[in-house]
Amino acid sequence: MKAKMIGALLACVLAAGCAAHADTNPMVGGAAMYPSKNIVENAVNSKDHTTLVAAVKAAGLVETLQGPGPFTVFAPTNAAFDKLPAGTLDDATRTRVLGDVEKAIDEAVFPAYAQLISYFEALEPKATSNDGAWSLPDGDAYYAYQVESNTTTTMTPDQIHQLGLAEVARIGGEMDAILREAGYVDGTIGARVRQLAAAPEQLYPDNDEGRKQILADYQRIIDEVSAGLDPYFAVKPKAGVQVKRVPEFSEKTAPGAYYEGPALDGSRPGTFYANLRNVAEVPKMGMRTLAYHEAVPGHHFQIAIAQELKDLPIFRRMVPFTAFAEGWALYAERLAWEAGFEKNPMDNLGRLQAEMFRAVRLVVDTGMHAKHWTREQAIQYMSDNTGMGDDEVTAEIERYLVNPGQALAYKVGMLKILELREKARAELGPKFDLREFHDQVLRNGSMPMEILERVVNDWISEKRKT
Repeated sequence: MKAKMIGALLACVLAAGCAAHADTNPMVGGAAMYPSKNIVENAVNSKDHTTLVAAVKAAGLVETLQGPGPFTVFAPTNAAFDKLPAGTLDDATRTRVLGDVEKAIDEAVFPAYAQLISYFEALEPKATSNDGAWSLPDGDAYYAYQVESNTTTTMTPDQIHQLGLAEVARIGGEMDAILREAGYVDGTIGARVRQLAAAPEQLYPDNDEGRKQILADYQRIIDEVSAGLDPYFAVKPKAGVQVKRVPEFSEKTAPGAYYEGPALDGSRPGTFYANLRNVAEVPKMGMRTLAYHEAVPGHHFQIAIAQELKDLPIFRRMVPFTAFAEGWALYAERLAWEAGFEKNPMDNLGRLQAEMFRAVRLVVDTGMHAKHWTREQAIQYMSDNTGMGDDEVTAEIERYLVNPGQALAYKVGMLKILELREKARAELGPKFDLREFHDQVLRNGSMPMEILERVVNDWISEKRKT
């Protein structure tokens, strides 16, 4: 009982602290400050456990504070008891439990963080360069395995690299035409996209009303496309999808958007989470594509339909394959455009920018791990072609360095689905039915791309017989 009580209180401390932290995040315009915040920041930067704990106690913090240094600061507080039902604890128990929590933080939480810091400090000297997998023992074989594992195809790194270069050239040509028509002529594709995305007409007000409007517009986009998909899908998920803001306590380190599937028992809809930490990161031209990717007809359709299948075992309904899931979401972006939901050239530019981002991944991932590209070369290539910000580009490239091959799955999966669709269309002629094709893709659960190809080929053979 005591352990459960302490655990519950710790959860309350963390929940209260995280919420308070978001309110003071300068990225969202908050003006409130923590009591004695500078004292704690100095202690955090000192990396000294004793100094840090003393500062936390002296400051009398009532929140969980993410400091600028290596520690997250936890401070037990009587305010946390407000999260518990009234009458749950008497005063004596409150005092005792609060002391137990403080002891647990002092003796377990901070030492664990210190141990983690020490581990990485010892590891840092071993990272002598930013070279890709090719520089490791048996690096080429390892990378080939990563490519096959993540794409679930037999494509070689060189084939993927050449595919990426071709796609970047194709998409870049389409983006250039739209940018020139809009009056953006000078500079790289990336530089011009950044200039356009920062234009006042692309941005929402940087206040609560602006953020509410972003969420409302995302929901409107999803409702609109949901009502117009009968010509494209025979099967749709029973579960609905809602739009929510990424919780403020986690938005600083969360992605720009993500999707959470519905409850298996149908008690909760799917959720598209939009990160609103900075309205400048949400240009209007990219909103439709993002909504189609994360919600309808993207991740929500694929994941919710799979969960609702009754004739497949649970592992077939739940186990993900990145190339399939992300490939479908990228395909969904294109499908929505083909269906006429992005008539505005700026919306189409947003779609092309998202596709360009995934095409560039094919080039830079294989470039660094198979073709001896430097980290800096990859950063420059992505910056020139995508229009992404410098910090975002750097984070992406460093992610690819430490997780070889994973970023290839998205675009390879999309192109395979498109390839199979056009193959079926060509071989079946008037017998081709797009709704039936989508059934074959979505009603078998997530699967490796080679298995998907087998499923579609079997369907083509059966359709020919009818």
